[in-house]
Amino acid sequence: MRKRRKTNPRLVRLIEELKRVARESDAAIWRDIARRLEKPRRNYAEVNLSKINRYTRENDTIVVPGKVLSAGTLDKSVIIAALGFSKKAYDKINAVGKGVSIEDLMRDNPKGSGVKIIV
Repeated sequence: MRKRRKTNPRLVRLIEELKRVARESDAAIWRDIARRLEKPRRNYAEVNLSKINRYTRENDTIVVPGKVLSAGTLDKSVIIAALGFSKKAYDKINAVGKGVSIEDLMRDNPKGSGVKIIV
């Protein structure tokens, strides 16, 4: 069986950067995110806002190794980092909390302390 390679340059750079930061800062969370993003795209997480609202507390920092969708509401002020957001989800998140890319969160918090993964 032939091994498929990622063709999205942003995704390839992100995976390399996640692995590099994980090695340098000894943060296993970034290595875990990189491994999840190396899998086929059909295995990426698709998380609705209702699930994020159910499993988070006020001022939590969340990483979604996939896409955040807009079903449900978000009542808590949380920081959500994801590979992608739907337009409506991004608007709902920024009305209450903050939506950022995984690259930005990794740059701001290289140790990965206090970050939760939701899939």
